[in-house]
Amino acid sequence: MEEELKKFKEFKAKYVYEMGDIEVIDDKEYYDGLPLVDEDGRDIGDCEKWINVGYKHKGPHAKALSNLFPYDFEFKGIKMHSIETFFQGIKFKDKELQNWVFSYSGLDSNYIQACSEYKWKETGILYWQGIPIDRMSTDYDDLIDELYISAIQNPLYRNLLKNCDKKIIHTMGEADKSKTTFTRYEFEKQLNCLKDFIRSQEGM
Repeated sequence: MEEELKKFKEFKAKYVYEMGDIEVIDDKEYYDGLPLVDEDGRDIGDCEKWINVGYKHKGPHAKALSNLFPYDFEFKGIKMHSIETFFQGIKFKDKELQNWVFSYSGLDSNYIQACSEYKWKETGILYWQGIPIDRMSTDYDDLIDELYISAIQNPLYRNLLKNCDKKIIHTMGEADKSKTTFTRYEFEKQLNCLKDFIRSQEGM
């Protein structure tokens, strides 16, 4: 995995990603000329131009690409039940409590922040196994890269990205790093870069 992580970081260093804008026409949201919501008011996940990731969005790719989807993988010797489990766990300063969070599923871990007395947004510091990490640091970015390379060791997640030939977007979420452990831009860039990296390695 170390070699794949090294290759990915080299690939990502040269990767250019531009996040598109959401356009509002007649009180309806569009991305790249296509509506984000169907006639029944449901968020569209899969269409001919893009995949709008969301666990509750309409479309199988949108759901399966969500950080909430239950892909098991090992990260730094700890078993994760989804990528979201990591992003919720690092909000816990206490190592023992963090490990409890890591034992939950992605959807459940998304609601467990209320169990922590530590408010990371006030300090900008997150924790990995008791070690403080500045949200704005390259150390944090490196940790995220290792997280996703660890996640694609799950063959189902890897194949999903490999078979994806559309732009991956994520129209939910915060834009400010100080308010979230992963912004909309960071998510979009990471998944598109990861997708293109895997496809390049597979000769696609």
